[in-house]
Formats: sequence, structure tokens, C-alpha cells
Amino acid sequence: MYPNQHLILGILFSFILFVNFPQIGFIGFSFIFLSSFLIDVDHYMLYVYKKHNLSLRNAYKWFVEHMKRRLALPKPNRSDYKYEILIFHGIEFWIILFLLTYTHFYFWYVFIGVMFHMLLDGIALVYWGFPLYTKLSITYLWLRDRNKPSF
Repeated sequence: MYPNQHLILGILFSFILFVNFPQIGFIGFSFIFLSSFLIDVDHYMLYVYKKHNLSLRNAYKWFVEHMKRRLALPKPNRSDYKYEILIFHGIEFWIILFLLTYTHFYFWYVFIGVMFHMLLDGIALVYWGFPLYTKLSITYLWLRDRNKPSF
């Protein structure tokens, strides 16, 4: 899913929660909204690591082109190549984040925003015909793809 879609749906989701649960306040609204799309910073971090380029615009273009190329593959062949490891898009990060909810209730808001983001990513994966495991566990993804060629 593209950042603008996460941004729009994230603010809508946060607003709906705020209207239905006003006790979350502006801080809760803000944390849920920001975490619902800022989780994608790992895409940018991956681009900077691979390309040694800090341009946000180039990172966006690179991922769009990358997605187009992968979508051009027949569905059965999309798993023939390595998928990108995105450190905030796996259960390992979610567990750490969940454990942090016991330290301060603000982490609950971040956790809710991240889970909403992942729900949207899951819907997009199913829609585009990609396997769900690509966004469920970075450990599993790494183990599964370690001997595959890069895309």
C-alpha cells in the first residue's frame, strides 16, 4: 500500500477512534495516526542501506518501480526471489512493542496504529496476490529466502 493511502486511512481510523473514545485525547489520536503510517520508515531505511542515497523522492520511486516489476511476474513466480526484510513489519517488532505497552500506556496507541497499518498491508497483500508471510515474521522471511536470488 502506498504512503498516501496509509496517511488518509490512518487519519480516518484515528478520527473514528477519537470520536468513539474521546478519552484517548489528542495525544492518543496523534500517536495512533503517526504510527499508522510512520512504520513505513523501514522502507526508507532499507533504500538508504541498499542504495546509499538519502533522497526520500528516489526511495519512493525505487519502491514503486520495484513493486511494478514484481507485479509483472506471474503470481506463482513472485516467491522465486527474495522479499525485502522490513524490520517494523514483523511479529518480532510487534512483540517488543506489545511488551512496551506494560511500561507506558502511550505505547498502546502506537501498537494500535501499527496493527491498523499491518491490517491494511495484509489486505493489500491479498489483493495483489502476494504471500502473507512476507509481512508476518522477518525471521521466517529471512530463513525462507536466504538461498533465493535477489529481486
